[in-house]
Amino acid sequence: MAHPTPEYLRDLIAAGLTCTHLEVQGDGRHFFATIVSPAFAGLSRVARHRLVYAALGEGMRAEIHALSMRTLAPDEPLEQ
Repeated sequence: MAHPTPEYLRDLIAAGLTCTHLEVQGDGRHFFATIVSPAFAGLSRVARHRLVYAALGEGMRAEIHALSMRTLAPDEPLEQ
């Protein structure tokens, strides 16, 4: 099976989670995502990551080797 692409991950996340900003970079094995979603408001980092994992579904376990994420609510600054 071919390695997943950043676009594939972006599509999975966008299909399962309303995002105001979504950027995914990666090399087919290791990925980094910046995700801004109103669903993250008031949630801990762990709870936010669980929402992303739920959006990715089985792909997270079967196809994606490593995913680092920056998860923000819309009122949190994107730039640091």
